[in-house]
Amino acid sequence: MKKALFIFMITFLSGFLFGQKYNLKSPDNGLQALIEINRSINLTLASGERTIVKLGNISLETIGSTDQAAVIKVKKINRRSADETVLPEIREKAEKLINRYNELEIVVSGNYSITFRMFDEGLAYRFSTSAKDSLIIYRENLNLYFDKTDSAWFQSTPTFNSSYETPYEHMAIEEIGEEKLCSMPFLIHKNNGPFLMITEADLYSYPGLWLRNSKEKGLSAVYPSYPKKLSYSGSLYNHGQVEETYDHIAKVTGTRNYPWRIFAIAEDEKEIVANNMVYLLSSPNVIKDFSWIKPGVVMFDWWGKNNIYGVDFKAGINTETAKYFINFCAEHGFRYFLFDDGWCVNQDLLKPVPGLNLDEVITYARSKNVDIMLWILWNSLQKQWDEAFAQFQKWGIRGIKIDFMNRDDQPMVEFYEAAARKAAEQKLIVDFHGAYKPCGLSRKYPNVLTREALIEFEYNGWTNYDNPVHHNLLPYIRMFAGPMDYIPATMRNSTRDNFRPVGDYPMGQGTRAHAMAMFVIVNSPLTMLPDSPSDYYRERECTQFLKDIPVIWDESILLDGKIAGYTVMARRSGEDWYVGAITNWDKRTIDLKTEFLGDGTFELEAIVDGINASARAEDYRRKKLTFSAGDKIKIDMASGGGWIAHIKKVR
Repeated sequence: MKKALFIFMITFLSGFLFGQKYNLKSPDNGLQALIEINRSINLTLASGERTIVKLGNISLETIGSTDQAAVIKVKKINRRSADETVLPEIREKAEKLINRYNELEIVVSGNYSITFRMFDEGLAYRFSTSAKDSLIIYRENLNLYFDKTDSAWFQSTPTFNSSYETPYEHMAIEEIGEEKLCSMPFLIHKNNGPFLMITEADLYSYPGLWLRNSKEKGLSAVYPSYPKKLSYSGSLYNHGQVEETYDHIAKVTGTRNYPWRIFAIAEDEKEIVANNMVYLLSSPNVIKDFSWIKPGVVMFDWWGKNNIYGVDFKAGINTETAKYFINFCAEHGFRYFLFDDGWCVNQDLLKPVPGLNLDEVITYARSKNVDIMLWILWNSLQKQWDEAFAQFQKWGIRGIKIDFMNRDDQPMVEFYEAAARKAAEQKLIVDFHGAYKPCGLSRKYPNVLTREALIEFEYNGWTNYDNPVHHNLLPYIRMFAGPMDYIPATMRNSTRDNFRPVGDYPMGQGTRAHAMAMFVIVNSPLTMLPDSPSDYYRERECTQFLKDIPVIWDESILLDGKIAGYTVMARRSGEDWYVGAITNWDKRTIDLKTEFLGDGTFELEAIVDGINASARAEDYRRKKLTFSAGDKIKIDMASGGGWIAHIKKVR
């Protein structure tokens, strides 16, 4: 039977004389979208008198619809507004978020609608379909039109098979090569001042959004095609990657919502960091009882197992080493110990390696009030799904770190949700590595506490990518999308000149105070420490300081910062404040303004760069100070330096 091809076109074109016009403004009237519909939709997003972006060629091309109307026929317009407070189950950034927007839903013939939602912080839109039968989605199109002098920060790869762990690039949009596939989040700096962040939210059973630049279309949306054949040759770590695809991107139920396309506007770096659109646009929590979900600090054994000293046992993946880690966690109140890659035989999730008595270790950990997590290869989990989850439950595992997916096509996105759902059923927390960017799964399944999708500390083992410039990009780009498993606070610190990649004993670039400040600057309810317990025992003063820092927050504020330059982040837990400051390779002095504390007298305890930190990165000083709110505190940072403080109110 001949299939009907239905193309719902919303394209950026001009010249239609009798178009229907709609205007959507933000609640504070600062932003507006001008929309015109005839055979197309012209959409211009503006902030005041400034045009930020024009969107066009928005289209959903499907097989399965019987309505082949050539002209968009508007059947109904629905307008809604909301002004509410959202209380996150896991306080990634704050105890409450304001969800305030105006919405325009345009229902058209052909069982389609498109909804525009305008916040004070930006615009989002999504498609919805209401067909009786399933649909095959060929493409979802979007073209973006910018000024020639607008520039962008982004990550790119040559193929959709990606770990999402490439360095950030910065260049004029028109200079982005056609060979680059740009992943989200994608940050644009307008030539007239503001920033525009592009990403997505509420991604389920659908491929992830990417951008590509071309001479014909300019900057436009692209998606990984639906896999037809996967590769299972070579290394187990690369099994399950796409070898051949179909000519469509998704197979979906006929009635559903599609992901939100986000265009967030920020006048400065503070507004980028304060934006919560990804979380607010995602599906609400579906876990009825989430009291068992426990954020916390994780010690793990990937590097650390080989860097233990001063003990009377052979370090490695064995029972004795695990107990050593567990004792350290118990002593410092760290909740989790994670067995990383290597704990099982040939990626068989049912067989621990010889010398590791997992039952004994877990019983011992439970007696110390420490929970055990396991690293697992995603394709091993997929092959042993029922048996593995049953064994995890039998052992008493409390969390899993799933790795090497390296894809975001529709079946892989479905795998993420299936893993999150199954883990929730068994009361397991989840950390995704080799993962695409966050786009709302942690709201729907709060047991998904963090994920990778960035260059993090491990890259010091074989590159120089994880440097202080990179650290001052993460809060403004990657962290916009959600929690990130950066792995901060190494005790092995290096200056720019002294750094060298060492695979089995990595050092971090930047000073000791810089590395510790990353603990506050990075947003992750599951925060991992990279070094072995021996290193943290050696540096007891710094370890004692770290152990008192929370991983969930009642309030988060960027006090000052410039992308790629420096960052000063304040986070509140109860009545206590924690402030982290870092600089790039430039020495820097900042006056910390303390009005954010409110009235009163405060005590500050800080780890700051020592006088010789520019030459010896481990050099630091512990500093105490009593001051009044409103006083300025001078922060001196060495090259690659930092500053971290715990502030308590005394009266």
